[in-house]
Amino acid sequence: MSLFKITPKTFSLQIEQMAVEKGINHLDAVTHYCESNEIEIETVAKLITKALKSKIEANARELRLISSDVEGKGKLPID
Repeated sequence: MSLFKITPKTFSLQIEQMAVEKGINHLDAVTHYCESNEIEIETVAKLITKALKSKIEANARELRLISSDVEGKGKLPID
């Protein structure tokens, strides 16, 4: 599927499905998707929904890839 024809909702559903099928977290699923489709991770940033972003942030906090602020929430550099 062409990256330009995919919607954020479709992308998120594909990432969710990949995470479940492969038994990996959402962060790894996005990375795997990009590697499999030979695209840069920065390219899919605009396809990440708020719900998927929350799951990726939770994965990153668990892996201590992002630090938490006083309220216990980290922030990914994705707008």
